[in-house]
Amino acid sequence: MAVVDDVRALGTQLERSYPVYVRGRLKFRVGQLVYVAFSLDEKVMGFAFPKEERAALVGGDPQTFHFPAESDLRFNWVHAELAALDPGEARELVVEAWRMVVPQKLSRAYDLAHPDGPR
Repeated sequence: MAVVDDVRALGTQLERSYPVYVRGRLKFRVGQLVYVAFSLDEKVMGFAFPKEERAALVGGDPQTFHFPAESDLRFNWVHAELAALDPGEARELVVEAWRMVVPQKLSRAYDLAHPDGPR
């Protein structure tokens, strides 16, 4: 069972990433691009995810993953129930979302520095 604290340190350590609070909700940004956001009760994590792969992710595990609100379907975004994720899986989703908003050279540098994946 993952909780926000399982990914908070990772979100602050990733290159160019920084935390912000918007209307009481924790979000992680690179520049002005939000790549991870948590619900007010911190039970749901929204994260950047390719639109073309979203249906397969949600369809493969509908208890864990959900589509965003209809008004947000135009964005590369999906939601996950944190309690249904293990901490390692939550960290992996954060890193993959971060990869979507940073230059490839930063992504490659992260892979070289972390050959065993996010911790």
